[in-house]
Amino acid sequence: MPRIGGIINHRAVKNSQAWLVVLIAATFFFYEFIQMNMFNSIATSLMHAFDIDAEKLGTLSSFYFAANVIFLFLAGGLLDRCATRTVILAALSICILGTALLSVAHSFAWACVFRFLTGIGSAFCFLSVIRLASRWFPPNRMAMVTGVVVTIAMLGGYFSQWPMTLLAEAVHWRTALQYDAGVGVVFFLLILLFVQDYPEQHKAVHASEQKDIHAIGYFASARMAFLRLQNWLVGFCVCFLNLPVGLLGGLWGDLYLTYTHDVSRIAASNISSALFIGAIVGAPVAGFISDKIQLRRPPIFFGALVSLILISIVIFFTHLSVSALFILFFLTGLFTSVQIIAYPLVAENSKRIVTAMSVSVVNISVQGGSGIFQKFFGYLLDKHMFMRVHYISDNLSASDFRWAMWIFPIGFLLVMLLAKWLPETRGRQRVG
Repeated sequence: MPRIGGIINHRAVKNSQAWLVVLIAATFFFYEFIQMNMFNSIATSLMHAFDIDAEKLGTLSSFYFAANVIFLFLAGGLLDRCATRTVILAALSICILGTALLSVAHSFAWACVFRFLTGIGSAFCFLSVIRLASRWFPPNRMAMVTGVVVTIAMLGGYFSQWPMTLLAEAVHWRTALQYDAGVGVVFFLLILLFVQDYPEQHKAVHASEQKDIHAIGYFASARMAFLRLQNWLVGFCVCFLNLPVGLLGGLWGDLYLTYTHDVSRIAASNISSALFIGAIVGAPVAGFISDKIQLRRPPIFFGALVSLILISIVIFFTHLSVSALFILFFLTGLFTSVQIIAYPLVAENSKRIVTAMSVSVVNISVQGGSGIFQKFFGYLLDKHMFMRVHYISDNLSASDFRWAMWIFPIGFLLVMLLAKWLPETRGRQRVG
């Protein structure tokens, strides 16, 4: 049995098989990023279909994140204890069901319920892939692998923008969601056929870890993850770094661009997609650089600093061309992708047997923050409109959006302040 000190010798695992398992499992993450961010492409259609204002649109979208946060408390424990592939398939099934049902919903209340179902599935997508990756790859490659996984997710984010806008305009948004559900079924079959929980050489180590985790008990292991202040500090940093993707890429980007920079809906969707293209490029690069220099904290600080400068240009320079906006959104996605470094940072700073539960702390912070700030962004829009014209309608102005956009520079400043308190693992497992 090729083990060193009770830990799998990853050189004995075929690299191609490891990548096959992780990349196919990551299609679940790809699919969930489509569901998470597609409202940006169909926001106007949803407002008309359900006769809702900006704040209620934010509420509808936030049901996804509410479900995500609630079930993330269970997801980490389940993934540390149950067969990972089984959890993935069950969660993906719920997501597909929620997407299909949303396509036929005709009331706001039922739309919220079905959006909630989609969010349940999402609670498991990233954690499950990271759980698999931690079994198939050694710790010193985890930042790079995490970067590739996030790149695949960002590809899903890209497809939720300009391609989804074109599809919804061609066949109606309800039909587009039905096609979307069909894609989920294809991914379900691929995962069923190709994904394995761990390499054969890891069987004894897995059995030992399961024995340890069951001996500790759920609540004791939860305390090890959720009462660790450093996990929450990392989570808050990722939450604020993720705000451009979560808010502009997920819901408000197209409306912001059409109202404040006077671009067409298709052009706005294309610009919003640049956030995800930037992250597609940036995530593996950030992971590679972090692994190469064996540092986690400095890249996070630097990414927040550059992102602060970029988003300030977007907000305060009002006569930017479409090309300039595309470049700025691309660079924002590129530099905020340093957030992926936080996941191996938490894994390295936690006990191996509670890896999934510890990483779930970060995901709870990110998804909870996205849900809260999507709704808060809509609240700020409506509040500023009311201050301006003394009633609420869908007649938003550029000044309303610029008021709400202050969320981003404040968030990046907070990341820079919090970064000094983050642990520095230097790419090594600090806690056994």
